[in-house]
Amino acid sequence: MGAELEPTQGEKKSGRLVSLDVFRGLTVAAMVVVNNPGTWSSIYWPLEHAEWHGWTPTDLVFPFFLFIVGVSITLSLARRVEGGGGQRDLLFGIIRRALILFALGLILAGFPRFDFQTIRIPGVLPRIAVCYFVAAIIFLKTSWRTQALIAAALVIVYWLLMTLVPVPGYGAGDLSKEGSLASYLDRLIFGPHIWKQGKVYDPEGLLSTLPAIATTLGGALAGHWLRTRRSQLEKVGGLFFAGVAAVMTGWLWGLWFPINKSLWTSSYVVFTGGMALLLLGFCYWLIEIKNYRGWAWPFKVFGVNAITLFVGTGLMAKLMGLWKIPRMNGAQGNLQTFIYEHLFAAWAQPLNASLLYALCFLLVWLLLMWLLYRKEIFIKI
Repeated sequence: MGAELEPTQGEKKSGRLVSLDVFRGLTVAAMVVVNNPGTWSSIYWPLEHAEWHGWTPTDLVFPFFLFIVGVSITLSLARRVEGGGGQRDLLFGIIRRALILFALGLILAGFPRFDFQTIRIPGVLPRIAVCYFVAAIIFLKTSWRTQALIAAALVIVYWLLMTLVPVPGYGAGDLSKEGSLASYLDRLIFGPHIWKQGKVYDPEGLLSTLPAIATTLGGALAGHWLRTRRSQLEKVGGLFFAGVAAVMTGWLWGLWFPINKSLWTSSYVVFTGGMALLLLGFCYWLIEIKNYRGWAWPFKVFGVNAITLFVGTGLMAKLMGLWKIPRMNGAQGNLQTFIYEHLFAAWAQPLNASLLYALCFLLVWLLLMWLLYRKEIFIKI
């Protein structure tokens, strides 16, 4: 099992950090499980988002991914800059990747009908695209100190905007679904193109993308730390120290400006950034220092093709929803409900059946991703 995690020839040439791939794989695997339960009516609480204020383990997943994007920006772009890569070529590559990510997000949102009058414009992949683009440009043009100042400015300015700017009909400082400044702007700017389940707000909206950029820059700063000449133990110690400090600071800030994933509040940025530092440090310690690698091979397989996994599972879930099959009670259903009811719900309690469906869905994709990994096929955007 341990041999499965050894770097391939292509990865050795690119200098990939195995612990970062594993962290990315853990994160995207969690995304797949959370997004694909057997039934949305039966989900264990850790696999649900907080109703509004507060957090669950699921609320850590998306900021973890943006944090990882930031780490990858530093590790990949710094290597290219040091290798003599021209600014023009690097900028072209950044723009190209951001546009592809944004386009993939629109395809996922619109598939299969592509109703452009109501298609959701914000979303997970569009937010990743915007955060990647802005953070990568900032990385190329500034020093790490300036990047830290920009990240701090973003969370502070967002906090001030959300608490001091009045919203028509609600006033200043309203952090409800309807009355927050972020929600108001999303309704005003995107109209019918916001998240349909949210109706009055979008969890990946416009204004809340500002602190999400700060999350990405936090990852870029962690990447700078990992590139220093310090020993591996010093690097882990730094990650843990900064992680604990950020978690405590975010929690305390949350007493005044609540931790909220949908609003991506400033306290949420600091808190989840601290949690990401702790998990990255733990992965780095286990894999790079202790060389405990056997457990991590599935997540390495997921991590090297993370966007492929996310897009593929999203399309597969939608395709299964299009295949109409009657349910056990005679009502109209689809392939997904047919599989869930006949293979899982028929013998397991609803909560367990729903979770088992999600895990089996993930295992099917582990097989597909493993086939790509064995062939050293890494689909890059």
